[in-house]
Amino acid sequence: MSHQLPDVQASDPEVAVGLSQVGVTGVQKLVKLSRGDDRPIVLMAEFEVFVDLPSCRKGLDMSRNMEVIDEILEDITREEAYRVEDVCGDAAERLLEKHEYTSRAEVEMTAELITRERTPASDRPTQNTATIIASATATEEGTREEIGAEVTGMTVCPCSQGMSESRAREKLHDLGADEETTESFLEAVPQPGHSQRGHATLTVTADGDPDVDLRDVIDIARDAMSARIYNMAKRPDEDHMTYHAHANAKFVEDCVRSLAERTVTEFDHLPDDAVVRMAQSNDESIHEHNAHAEREVTMERLRTEVNGAAE
Repeated sequence: MSHQLPDVQASDPEVAVGLSQVGVTGVQKLVKLSRGDDRPIVLMAEFEVFVDLPSCRKGLDMSRNMEVIDEILEDITREEAYRVEDVCGDAAERLLEKHEYTSRAEVEMTAELITRERTPASDRPTQNTATIIASATATEEGTREEIGAEVTGMTVCPCSQGMSESRAREKLHDLGADEETTESFLEAVPQPGHSQRGHATLTVTADGDPDVDLRDVIDIARDAMSARIYNMAKRPDEDHMTYHAHANAKFVEDCVRSLAERTVTEFDHLPDDAVVRMAQSNDESIHEHNAHAEREVTMERLRTEVNGAAE
């Protein structure tokens, strides 16, 4: 004789408080991105999946819902996709349909994207790594999707460089160089400043599918810092990176503003209510702390500020 086990998860909680996110993290799946006639790009992606939980329900029923989540993720990753944000959007919408007691479903995904490129001076083949950031939130009003990337580069501190320039100017004066020669030399040869490895993040969130190309997002983020860096570099490449980084010294604040300017230029077609998140974090070389700057803003407001019409 079998007994029906009680559905404890569906019972009333002792404390009637609703929860905004209940779900699972660290779910790994292979995602295939279509490239037309070329072989698809295969990503090892990690997902986080959440739904909201009303105050009248004790739990999500994690074991049963993990089966639902796994089934949905398996289904949407079985076929090739064109955009990773659509993978998240499809999953979020199906989760919302499956959970009649929820009003919001969220799916987040990260993955490492490896692309081939060539070094800037020696023209050797190498690779670049970027972390893809994608997510989607589905509600009864519709689905908003996010796509973006975090990339690594190099920055040089303008303040430190300014002190080096001052020292060099005094030394050149002591050696008898005239003012014109001194300024010409300092303009041609950027002076040292303490450098750091920088991490730039750029994401765009919009209703439905954000109309941006992930490769453009990666390029904008890499170019927002003082210089790009490469996984493999010969001595001419190291010289190229060092020179260009010091010729383009930037604070973390400058990097975020560069992200803002390029985003408005490249993605001006985005709707006013699209949300842009821009962040820069630097692993400081001469301090025990790190530096960070960030901005999250609607496209409408960002256009206004970048175009100089802000109040």
